[in-house]
Amino acid sequence: MKNILITGGAGFIGSHLVKRFVHNYPDYNIYNIDNLTYAGSLKNVKEIENKKNYFFLKLDINNHKEILKLFKDKKISDVIHLAAESHVDRSIESSFEFAKTNVLGTLSLLEACKKSWNLTSQNNFFYHISTDEVYGSLGLEGSFNEKTKYDPNSPYSASKASSDHFVRAYNKTYGLPILISNCSNNYGPFQHNEKLIPNIINSLLKGRKIPIYGDGKNIRDWLFVDDHCDAIELIFTKGKNGETYNIGGGYEISNIDLAQLIIKIFDKIKLNPSGLSKNLIEFVNDRPGHDFRYSIDFSKIKNSLGWKPKTNFEEGILKTINYYLKSINH
Repeated sequence: MKNILITGGAGFIGSHLVKRFVHNYPDYNIYNIDNLTYAGSLKNVKEIENKKNYFFLKLDINNHKEILKLFKDKKISDVIHLAAESHVDRSIESSFEFAKTNVLGTLSLLEACKKSWNLTSQNNFFYHISTDEVYGSLGLEGSFNEKTKYDPNSPYSASKASSDHFVRAYNKTYGLPILISNCSNNYGPFQHNEKLIPNIINSLLKGRKIPIYGDGKNIRDWLFVDDHCDAIELIFTKGKNGETYNIGGGYEISNIDLAQLIIKIFDKIKLNPSGLSKNLIEFVNDRPGHDFRYSIDFSKIKNSLGWKPKTNFEEGILKTINYYLKSINH
């Protein structure tokens, strides 16, 4: 019997993962802890709230005493760690909060694992979910792979880079069995409105201006959340101790082209005249230290575990728009 702790399970990626594990592993107990800050909501996991193998606790990962008690009382066997402050703009305004949650919160969990698990048995895993932003910024050529040197540029990516280093240090120093994955930009249903794609969609729904940083030419690699969860599940069940896996969507697009594509699909769904909503785009002052381009080489996970993204980008965007259309009508 496994007792799996998923942190941040009321957030965007976490809620998708928690629901998947509750459904796919009925013999495992799934413990979801989330501090329910602005980006987390129990509405995201409402469909599983009565499942017998699902348990929710409102808990701050920095509350080390309560985390230790949870490990002891529930005999936690594995951790999949997603709880994090994740919005770059917010990190620029309040970097201390990002360091507190992303670095010290991760340390709190690592210490609980070290104190609670028999590390000689190697039967447990601490799986740390991270970001491609730890690698810094690319020019027009090249992609990040697992050997790329860390070069974070924002307080957010610096905090995630630090937490990655601590996870590896616990593996090397104490023998804690760990897994790490670094993913590209996620999108899909249940994402908080502050992120780019939901912000564009919600601006279209409300007929308000769509803010695009700088000249809109910054490029991101987009990964549908279900494809990301496929990869997480595969790494958790088949990944090798101490390994890092990069997870990318294989779809790169500039922010301005992304906005125009979403507008095109949105206008088609709403039966608007073609290009009607284009005038809502508004270029605003660029973000400080704005990384130009991210691109993930995911050949390692493809070759070693057989994963690749399944969702066509336009298909994923259509699902995402329909989710927000449905939620605004309820």
